[in-house]
Amino acid sequence: MSTVIEVVDVRKTYGRHVTALDGVTAMFESGRSVGIVGESGSGKSSLGRMLVGLSTPTSGQVLVNGRDLRQLRRRSLRLEFLRAVQQVAQDTTTTFDPRHTVREAVRTPAQILGGMDKAAADDAVDAIVEELGIGAELVDRYPHELSGGQRQRLSIARSLIVRPDILICDEAVSALDVSAQAVVLNVLKQYVRSHSLGLVFISHGLPATAFITDELLVMNAGVVVEEGDTATVLGEPSHAYTRQLVEAFRTVETAAA
Repeated sequence: MSTVIEVVDVRKTYGRHVTALDGVTAMFESGRSVGIVGESGSGKSSLGRMLVGLSTPTSGQVLVNGRDLRQLRRRSLRLEFLRAVQQVAQDTTTTFDPRHTVREAVRTPAQILGGMDKAAADDAVDAIVEELGIGAELVDRYPHELSGGQRQRLSIARSLIVRPDILICDEAVSALDVSAQAVVLNVLKQYVRSHSLGLVFISHGLPATAFITDELLVMNAGVVVEEGDTATVLGEPSHAYTRQLVEAFRTVETAAA
């Protein structure tokens, strides 16, 4: 069964004066590749945290296949959710335990969420690494022995080893140099297409988002100000804020040329 995450009129406030999300409604599901873009403070990462259950709304609902995410406290339901929805974060230096090899880190979700024994989990590690075109020798190294791009590709492998329905990437390539970004984005795009994976790609980078997504949400001050087909939104933006984002990128691109 495919997984559908619905965000219904969600509001998130911190204290009396900070509103991170203000009445956001959106839908994310298997087989759709959706980008969420906006400047720092736009609310995009706050929304991403809610999609993976790391934050709860002040009001409104986050529904997973019709069930409120806050109700998934029973262990079996929580594990079911984690098998279906996985995340790739920006900072791989803190998501890998330096005391363990990368194989151990990638193998763990297969054991905990997939119910595999060690031998089966090791086979799953080898399979996902091969599928993503990652050198087999890298998995038996320690995190500090790898480049940032290599760690991020293996972080993606760790998230995909349980074969989720939806993958949420929050600034997953923004810390990488351009060449490393290209490698990671190509690997991810190929996997998304071949497996009809649902992708939520959260980023302030327009080129990466345009490359990997089919649909786009533009956020500003906690509100979705524009949404639609990625090429149309970026090519013919209708909202002033979206036009500002696109123009700012074009200005930087021209200056760098």
